[in-house]
Amino acid sequence: MLKNRNYNFKDVDMLLASKTIVETLKLNLSDLSMARSTWTEEYATYLSAKIDDAIENYLGLDKKKELRDTTSLLASIQAPARRNLSFIKTQIEVDFGKDAKEIIKSLGFNKTLRSVHQGDQEALIELLYSFKKGLTESLKTQMIDKGTNPTLLDSIIAYADQLKQTNVNQESLKETTKALSEQALKIFNEIYNEVIGICKIASSFFQFDPVKKEQFTFKKVIRNMNSVKRVTESVTQ
Repeated sequence: MLKNRNYNFKDVDMLLASKTIVETLKLNLSDLSMARSTWTEEYATYLSAKIDDAIENYLGLDKKKELRDTTSLLASIQAPARRNLSFIKTQIEVDFGKDAKEIIKSLGFNKTLRSVHQGDQEALIELLYSFKKGLTESLKTQMIDKGTNPTLLDSIIAYADQLKQTNVNQESLKETTKALSEQALKIFNEIYNEVIGICKIASSFFQFDPVKKEQFTFKKVIRNMNSVKRVTESVTQ
């Protein structure tokens, strides 16, 4: 499992510096191809495209947004589900008198209601399914005849499937988010390793040409990028 970056720069700086260095490689292929036969136009184009893909697909991507959205949806479902279940239980107690206790038990309230009030997500799903299973057509008709709104009953039954599926999606996204983070880090490290290798060989090749050697020195490329950025920001302010 990947946990660490192979570089000490911001992801955006690493990727943009890598892109700059690959473009510089393209400009110097006539010289550098003598040092390394694999450094061709096709190779440089491939590596440049890989960096572009990483920037497009991973840089600045909010990998946890979908998970947060699903968690928020889950919370929005739980609140009305708990409310409606509590409301139904009260109506049963009022409408069925001495028979209420047995009805409440058959609908699953006795087993899980306390955990539901404590915010237990799985307990709420269990209660909703117990309610759905226990609400026979006969019982449903009796409740409606005594004044319970059928829409309220239908909403609780619908919550069972909705909450279950949303909960499954949430757990799946937790794993997807983890995998996505590892995938991004793997690609970032691959790009850095490839480009830093180019820098080592090219800077050695141009060791007697200080200007070109600097163009293949990773830290200096990033420093120059940030210097340009600061100047630009100063001018535009």
